Formats: sequence, structure tokens, C-alpha cells
Amino acid sequence: MGLFDKHLAYRDAYKAIQDAGADPFKVRFDAVHSPTEGVVEGRPTILLGTNNYLGLTFDQEAIAASVKAVQERGTGTTGSRIANGSFEAHVELEQELAKFYGRKHAMVFTTGYQANLGVLSTLVGRGDHLILDADSHASIYDASRLGQAEVIRFRHNDPEDLAKRLRRLGDAPGERLIVVEGVYSMIGDVAPLKEIAAVKREMGGYLLVDEAHSMGVLGATGRGLAEAAGVEDDVDFIVGTFSKSLGAIGGFCVSNMDDFDVMRVVCRPYMFTASLPPAVVASTITALRRMIEQPELRDRLNHNAKRLYDGLTALGFHTGPTASPVVATTMPDQERAIAMWNGLLQAGVYLNLALPPATPDSRPLLRASVSAAHTDEQIDAVLKTFAEIGAALGVIEPLKRARA
Repeated sequence: MGLFDKHLAYRDAYKAIQDAGADPFKVRFDAVHSPTEGVVEGRPTILLGTNNYLGLTFDQEAIAASVKAVQERGTGTTGSRIANGSFEAHVELEQELAKFYGRKHAMVFTTGYQANLGVLSTLVGRGDHLILDADSHASIYDASRLGQAEVIRFRHNDPEDLAKRLRRLGDAPGERLIVVEGVYSMIGDVAPLKEIAAVKREMGGYLLVDEAHSMGVLGATGRGLAEAAGVEDDVDFIVGTFSKSLGAIGGFCVSNMDDFDVMRVVCRPYMFTASLPPAVVASTITALRRMIEQPELRDRLNHNAKRLYDGLTALGFHTGPTASPVVATTMPDQERAIAMWNGLLQAGVYLNLALPPATPDSRPLLRASVSAAHTDEQIDAVLKTFAEIGAALGVIEPLKRARA
């Protein structure tokens, strides 16, 4: 038996996708001209699958700050902060994040994935209880394996099921950490955080919210779902990423918990990973300030998200439960999902193809992520393309296309 034999079923499934047309895992951009425009195989393409929520990847001040940092500090740190020390910008970014969230502590990681991996596996371990929403991100599940806490899953977005499972624990020893996300990345639904916070207050334990897809998107100042739901005081830890609204890469955790800084010497994924390079830190600081100073970016993002969501729903596509910057359309079967994705790409629209088992309900879907930088004309062009290809494949009725 070979090392890869256990993956042969996935290999065969992958080959079937490749045989059906373009390979969604090997899309190559010949050029990227803006947050919303690129070139794929020589074709001008609207970028609708990049998570570039505020369109800050081409912010001129962020680019200038990044260039200046790489010229003055070099291309990388070549090691972890615990071994190679911190640059002044690492400390500045953590201070800016703590101030933005109104928390005493902030800790920056090299990726958002690493932030979840490090924080969760350090906070709870053997003898503790990690209570997860069943639709949690892969990084959360991987962290649960690393930390070795007992993992308890509750039904997606179901506070009553959460309460039931906490009740079953009774007075069992060990800490309890509840983990939910602000906006779930596959279909864009939002956690009922006010109700979940109420369960946490009643039953005890700690609450961590992953705001990766809701930072800069929700809340009066963009702090995410905890702010929007009015429960920030009930949230003990907020984890997030710089690779969505801030247009860079990296992750973070903020908290008011005493002794939080001990994480720096006990969190292995933080201690043994090279820290963020100066150019990334500089652009992230600038993008964070831009997000704070320009709330109109968030307004424009939500306008665009509603325009796309309402348009797809009106055409007859099966969309998610709420309008958010993640707009997903469920496809009737894998064959038409792949054909639809290929047709859109050929017509100049790039988005994400998601297939089981990566989807929440084991149905294939097309996942779009909207940007504040999209124009109404671009979104309307996307809707027109969706209507034409969806009707041709029998995903929607031609009559609904005509009404659109």
C-alpha cells in the first residue's frame, strides 16, 4: 500500500472535475489590475471570489507604506518574534488593534489560520471542553486536534442546542470555551450572537468569536458581529484576519483577560513560526486606519452585497439565508455546478466553486465575495451572465431571466 492510496477517491473526484472543464484549483491570473478586475487566459475578468471586502489591496497609501517598509527593513524577519525579536511595527500594529477593539491585549500571528490554531490549542487542552458550532472553519477543527480538549459540537446557529450540550456537562471538571464565527465563510450566514452570549452568561464558560469575515463588515465602527449585536462585553476573545477586509495576510487575537500575554511564551504556533514581514505589517496598519477613517467603504460594501444577493434571488437562484458580502448560490447537482462555474469563468466572471464535503449541507455551491470596490455596472453584468448561463443549464427558468 502506498502513502497516497488513502487519497485515491479524492484523486478520482478531482480528475472528474478537471475532465469537465477548467480546473478551479489552478486558475491563474495573467494580471490583476484592481480589486475587481483581472485577466484570466487573456480574458478581462470581473473578480468576484477574492474576499477583498473593502477593496484595500490597491490602496495607494497602503502600497506606499509597504514599499517604504521593505526598503527600510528588508523583505522578511527570518524567524519568530520569540527568537528574533519584534520590529517596532509589530508592536505598533498590536497597539492599534487593541485600541480599535477597546481591549487591553492584542497578539498578531502570521496567518488567520495560525491565529485559530494557536489561540484555541493554547486556551484549552486535555481535560477541558471546546464547544464548537458544527459549521466551524477547518482551522478551528484543526486547533481542536492540536489542543486535545474534549470537542463538543452543537447544531449550526442553534443556541438552544448549545445550552442543552452545556447542561449535559453539568459540574464536570475542566474549562469550557464556546467558539462561533461572525459571518460563516461558505454561505455568508450570521451567528445569533446575542442569544449565544445569553447562553454563555447563564451556563458559564468563555466565548471566542472568529470575526474573520465580519471585521470591517459589521458593526457601527466595523469591529464585527460582537459590536453589531451589542455583546462585546460578553466576548472574551476575538480572533480575526488581515486577509479579508484589510487586504493583506496575517491574523490576530484581542482580549481583556488578565495574564493574556503569557500566550507569547506558551503558544507554540506563535513561538515557532516566522513573524510577519515589515511590508505586510506596514500595509496592514495603513489599511486598518483607512477602514476606521472611511466608514463609507462599509456602507458601499453592504450596498453591493444586497444588490447581488437580491438580484440572484429575484432570478430564481437558491441563495443563503441573509445578504452579506459572502453570497452563495446552491446548485442542484455537481455536474451543473461545475458547468456553471466554467461558463461564468469563460464569460469573464471569477468566483469560487465549493463542492462536498467542503460545503455545509453536502450540496455544491458557487460562492461569491463582494467588494466595496465593485461598481453597480459590474454587479449588473454579473447578474446578466448568471441569468444567461443559469437558464441555459436549467438551473433557473428562462422566464425569470426575461423578467430580470
